[in-house]
Amino acid sequence: MAEGASTPNENRSESPLYRVLNMIERVGNAVPNPAILFVGLAVIVVVASAIVSNANITVQHPTTNATISAVNLLTVDGLHRILTGLVTNFTSFAPLGTVLTALLGLAVAEASGLIRTSLRLLVMSSPKKLLTVVVVFAGVLSHTASDIGYVLLIPLSAMVFLAVGRHPLAGLAASFAGVSGGFSANLLLGPIDAMLAGITQEAAHIVDPAYLVTPAANYYFMASSAILVTILGTWITEKIIVPRLGDYKGEAVPETLEKLTDAEKRGMRFAIFALLVFAGLILWGTVPADGFLRDAKTGDLLKSPFLSGIVAVIFAGGVFLGLAYGIGAKTIKNTNDMTSAMENSMKTMATYIVLAFFAAQFIAFFNWSNLGVIIAVNGAEVLRNLEVGGVTLIILFVVATMILDLLIGSAAAKWALVAPIFVPMMMILGYSPEMTQATYRIGDSVINIVSPLMAYFPLIVAFAQKYDPKAGIGTLMALMMPYSVAFFFGWTLFLIVWFYFALPLGPGAEMFYQMPAK
Repeated sequence: MAEGASTPNENRSESPLYRVLNMIERVGNAVPNPAILFVGLAVIVVVASAIVSNANITVQHPTTNATISAVNLLTVDGLHRILTGLVTNFTSFAPLGTVLTALLGLAVAEASGLIRTSLRLLVMSSPKKLLTVVVVFAGVLSHTASDIGYVLLIPLSAMVFLAVGRHPLAGLAASFAGVSGGFSANLLLGPIDAMLAGITQEAAHIVDPAYLVTPAANYYFMASSAILVTILGTWITEKIIVPRLGDYKGEAVPETLEKLTDAEKRGMRFAIFALLVFAGLILWGTVPADGFLRDAKTGDLLKSPFLSGIVAVIFAGGVFLGLAYGIGAKTIKNTNDMTSAMENSMKTMATYIVLAFFAAQFIAFFNWSNLGVIIAVNGAEVLRNLEVGGVTLIILFVVATMILDLLIGSAAAKWALVAPIFVPMMMILGYSPEMTQATYRIGDSVINIVSPLMAYFPLIVAFAQKYDPKAGIGTLMALMMPYSVAFFFGWTLFLIVWFYFALPLGPGAEMFYQMPAK
């Protein structure tokens, strides 16, 4: 790092921007690790259950009309329930199995080199006029492959921009906007879809125990959002970022971009053939009225094994395409290579597994105590009295999520925290869990690129310093703020239009929810 690059000068450190950043950093650093946060929240739930129970606060269940009172967990019976339920709370936590299963399959595709080679090929083979579009779009697609967008695509995009005579930080900003600012948007389903859907379903069961949320719950909206994010990201890059940066006058020398080797080309041919076969099998099983992936009794696709088992499809696709590429490119030579890839992916999930254990306890305690129903019913009544409509609720929830995102980086941790409250509350008001989840995903995404507490923010600063040694947190925030603002207004407006026309958010996932007849 160049001299003076790590700290701003005295005048800049006293600017309003840096005072705000310093305050955010101090508050964020004071927030405990998400796993410990859920430990504290679980304790708070136990204590609150005793307080609310002793206060004899009751509500009528919105579905059954039964009188619901708080269950005191700070009793001998409560202690017994906690002790006997600790293991099953964890093993039955819906997001855990779905996320790990999906990642096992994608791990083969990633370890074989398929995803890395595909991103390189996509970016390097793009015409200069379409380079920005491709870079942003590749960033959006990279979400399917865990964190590869941060560690591979962003530095690669800066290199490519410099190689074609454009400012490298423009390439870095465009790809960062796609990877992180458009985090939830994608044409492909990935682990994040399964993770959030599992938490949403757990929260929906507070009101409706039979409600099903699939990983494809937001697919129509998020696939459309991928196009929106690409358009907005491209426009901001070309109309604001590129003119602001001007010509690159730094000392970085363009690097030679390596073309695909013969082995990589052969691997891609094998993978394309495997993709055609895999897609053909899915079409064969879903398009005909009697397709083998449809419901065997009704022939229905919306409530079929295909959609309810979409995580298994992701797993099979990752393994099948990854093996095809690995065999062709000779990066996978035997079954040990495949299982090693899966084992390594589980090592990277250690943090999530720990988080899931404590989040599962918090959600279970919350459900046992009946605090979720009590808060949801009373909260819904307050919102009705205030006459807060759907559009206002959407905007307020997006903004609230953005504020929370400044303090808690993990999408799963934030959703596990707020879903048990807001999902049932919105259901009582007539809005589906899928709509609440889609609203959350916008707020969770758009603030990432300007949040110093986002896990990969320091890494992106380091990438930027390769081309501008004086670049720091303020530099990157100023670079990315136009994207964040554009994504917030554009994406929120997009959801409002979707809401206005009551379009389905995904297969069988409507915008509104009707309470079952009592």
